[in-house]
Formats: sequence, C-alpha cells, structure tokens
Amino acid sequence: MIYYESAIQKSIAKGDIPKQTIKHFHHAFQSLDLTKDLNLFDIKRLKGSFKRDYYRLRKGKYRAIFYMEKNDFYVVYIGKRDEVYNSWE
Repeated sequence: MIYYESAIQKSIAKGDIPKQTIKHFHHAFQSLDLTKDLNLFDIKRLKGSFKRDYYRLRKGKYRAIFYMEKNDFYVVYIGKRDEVYNSWE
C-alpha cells in the first residue's frame, strides 16, 4: 500500500507539483509495491541519523523521499532536487 503525507496531497491540489510528475511517481510506487524490488528505479538510501531508513526516488528534476514499514510505502516529500533535501526533515 502507498501512503502520501497530507502536505503532498495539499501540494498536488494547489498545483505546486506538475500532474505528469505525480503520475510518474505514483506508477513507480505502484511497481515497487507489487515487486518490493528497490533496484527497479534510481533509489538510494539517505545517509544521516534518522529514526528509520529513508530512501529517495529520482524522476528527472524531482525527488520523492519515502520510507518502508511492513511492506507499505510512506511518501514523506516530493519536490525539486534543489529544495527537497532541506525541506522534508
């Protein structure tokens, strides 16, 4: 199952993130949810002292920050590359 933070849903509703980009990310997360294979896309584990393991998924200029818990995907932030790493934590 894929869960999106409420801030992401608000950004989508306001149009801050292009609809095509949201489609690309959603299809990618659907594929990950089916296969549970993180090697399908450009995904890397984020370094840092976090309470859980966060990952980033790259699609063009945009990045999605997410974590996994009990075979579910929780998307925390979606944004442009230059702003995503400073904004989500």
